[in-house]
Amino acid sequence: MSHPDYRLNLRPLGTPRGSKWKMESTLATENKTGMEAQGVSSLVGPHGVGASPGDKKSKNKTTRGKKKSIFETYMSKEDVSEGLKRGTLIQGVLRINPKKFHEAFIPSPDGDRDIFIDGVVARNRALNGDLVVVKLLPEEQWKVIKLESNDKETEGAYESDLPEELCGSQLPQQSLKSYNDSPDVIIEAQFDDSDSEDGHGNIQNALVDGVKNLSVCVQEKGKEDAGAPVIKDENTFTSQDSRALPEKSQQRSAKVVYILEKKHSRAATGFLKLLTDKNSELFRKYALFSPSDHRVPRIYVPLKDCPQDFVTRPKDYANTLFICRIMDWKEDSNFALGQLAKSLGQAGEIEPETEGILTEYGVDFSDFSSEVLECLPQGLPWTIPPEEFSKRRDLRKDCIFTIDPSTARDLDDALSCKSLADGNFEVGVHIADVSYFVPEGSSLDKVAAERATSVYLVQKVVPMLPRLLCEELCSLNPMTDKLTFSVIWTLTPKGKILAEWFGRTIIRSCTKLSYEHAQSMIESPTRRIPERELPAISPEHTCDEVHRAVLNLHGIAKELRKQRFVDGALRLDQLKLAFTLDHETGLPQGCHVYEYRDSNKLVEEFMLLANMAVAHKIHRAFPERALLRRHPPPQTKMLNDLVEFCDQMGLPMDFSSAGALNKSLTEMFGDDKYSLARKEVLTNMCSRPMQMAVYFCSGVLQDPAQFRHYALNVPLYTHFTSPIRRFADVLVHRLLSAALGYRELPDVEPDALQKQADHCNDRRMASKRVQELSTGLFFAILVRESGPLESEAMVMGVLNQAFDVLVLRYGVQKRVYCNMLPLRSHHFQKVGKKPELTLVWEPEDLGQEPVQQVITVFSLVEVVLQAEATALKYSAVLKRPGTEGLLDPQDQLGCGDHKEEQD
Repeated sequence: MSHPDYRLNLRPLGTPRGSKWKMESTLATENKTGMEAQGVSSLVGPHGVGASPGDKKSKNKTTRGKKKSIFETYMSKEDVSEGLKRGTLIQGVLRINPKKFHEAFIPSPDGDRDIFIDGVVARNRALNGDLVVVKLLPEEQWKVIKLESNDKETEGAYESDLPEELCGSQLPQQSLKSYNDSPDVIIEAQFDDSDSEDGHGNIQNALVDGVKNLSVCVQEKGKEDAGAPVIKDENTFTSQDSRALPEKSQQRSAKVVYILEKKHSRAATGFLKLLTDKNSELFRKYALFSPSDHRVPRIYVPLKDCPQDFVTRPKDYANTLFICRIMDWKEDSNFALGQLAKSLGQAGEIEPETEGILTEYGVDFSDFSSEVLECLPQGLPWTIPPEEFSKRRDLRKDCIFTIDPSTARDLDDALSCKSLADGNFEVGVHIADVSYFVPEGSSLDKVAAERATSVYLVQKVVPMLPRLLCEELCSLNPMTDKLTFSVIWTLTPKGKILAEWFGRTIIRSCTKLSYEHAQSMIESPTRRIPERELPAISPEHTCDEVHRAVLNLHGIAKELRKQRFVDGALRLDQLKLAFTLDHETGLPQGCHVYEYRDSNKLVEEFMLLANMAVAHKIHRAFPERALLRRHPPPQTKMLNDLVEFCDQMGLPMDFSSAGALNKSLTEMFGDDKYSLARKEVLTNMCSRPMQMAVYFCSGVLQDPAQFRHYALNVPLYTHFTSPIRRFADVLVHRLLSAALGYRELPDVEPDALQKQADHCNDRRMASKRVQELSTGLFFAILVRESGPLESEAMVMGVLNQAFDVLVLRYGVQKRVYCNMLPLRSHHFQKVGKKPELTLVWEPEDLGQEPVQQVITVFSLVEVVLQAEATALKYSAVLKRPGTEGLLDPQDQLGCGDHKEEQD
């Protein structure tokens, strides 16, 4: 779905009046990275015709009195449809390299190397994330990859496409209201579910370089300042793409001929600038909007949209963030036309930056309309209608409880565990019955479907549903009667399912446990935990009863988990950050790596079990109309590159299946901290070929083999356990209700259900990006306010003038540039097939010998993260060897105390 204007939460935008465009030669670049950094001279005509960054062979010469197009006219819908059928055209989601904005890619349908789109002209006005149709160029125009060329960015153009379900993590959900408890509040890293469904241990790449304008490295200075280092196409290997190529190979190249879906919001945050030629007609009508995201073009905005004194006092606005929306982009102009929507505030401050992030990714953070709120129960306090008791199984007397982050307010799920006389257990997963409160077709249903997901930021949440539902009526708060949907099993102590029941229920949670509470119970199986250390428990149940239930659930969960990995599941644990925020200012005071413990795993296992059970139930009932979730296998080319890299590094990794990969990662490394650091790096590398898990309608895919979930290694999976914050789960609840005979099957054809699935996928991806950017924002502010920060780091890739590191204490990936270090010289070479960079440091004192340092993949180094002059930019520099605190790899140190315990 394209993003409608209302999502922007901006004032109404008009349509720009048509105008004859004249452009100055100094502005004939697509955006603020400018051609200076690309080494391209401007060739500009009266209508802004000119070479675009990265399109060095542009033939658009100046012409007089004639409009000359820069971009090709899009093909007709009919021709596109025919071309896709014949296979002469290819469709895919456009990814623009955040580090080199002139490079773009779409995935190859056959899983081979991505198709390359070279330059802004070939991109033909498509923006990052758009669903585009491309036509392959003649073979002689394909990109030539030279021998051992560092093609890192080719497959590295993802911002951080880690399948969130590989993570397996319970989502800490917090609200600002929880700040009242203490002066400082720990905000746990935002990650996305108690089901480790895509194998990824957490959404870790939140801080990868090049995501928006946050964690940027020195190279990005080159975009503003041609004197700064810009490193391009270095003939080196990196860990991401260290492939042994023939003397030269080609990468298929293409041009965009049609935009199927404008999935990019067409909104951007950035800064206003005056045009340089004060005598031009343009100067009197327009200002230039320069987006923070270099992948978005520069935009002409009418001066009438700008602050009244902007023309006379432009410097007053030099650090003011604005939001602009692209309204049009003509074929004959390098620049888009847009309208300024609003001023956000000062760049580098949390709230303006956050609002900018939300807007750019099309997140609707407006208040719910009165029409939507009228759909909610009006007579408060609300109580369960008497007729519901006759329709539901009454579980209010059972010992049922929630386990969530301490700051959580929207409690989706509760657990119960009853010992049976024969030594088995009755275990229940009880999920908030959100569909009861969201009538199909209502205004509430429509806005929830449009939002599709709650969006979790470091400091707050943008909810999918009104707070009355999220935090009160649906939330499984303790000692209150709640409507639920339950899955109840009879399980052996080993986790074998003997019986299974699905149905509508009413529960009364006896207590709200935090993960810390549950963890203390797991770690103290025989100690009676004092009541003062636990939250209030309803008088019908005892602390001992809850403790026993937690221990029994933990015992079963361990068996379930062990069996899942025996059966071939994959989990890629990665670092994720949690912040401590100042109670008054909201600024980050510190951060630490979130620890994923047995209490998290306990919840995860039962959520996975429930989701799998419901997937089978709805697919059996409605084989053509089940909303399921599949996880495709890794991208072939990237996986092959990783296999080759591991061979070169002498790492005996088995990539033949998800289970084989998990076994390699689990068994290959020792327990010492240096080995764990190496495992962290390799886990990070293994995440890159992984694809995203996606929702789909079972009636749309013909081959049941495509239903499979690669990371979980199961044939069917869905999302059922988080309906308060995911609309897909609400749809699944409705299907389950129909399967159980509670209601009619929703009147939705498979194609229509697939469209809903696609929209849920789009919004889930946007939510994930926003979450990552929010983490990046807070970390960049932490570096600015509390830096410089020192940490051990492990080298991930070696180039001829730089090297990439994973900063172990914070999970940040950064590039370290040689010309930013006090070196006498540096030398790159290959030792066998392994890249090696030798650094010769300038002596600190006269008379001393220069210190030599060799950098290879898996070298352990110490780095310093330091803020730059530009707001929210920080870089990594290497700490001089021999200085105090530097760790020697031979000491086998490096991970600090952040490493999670592995089962």
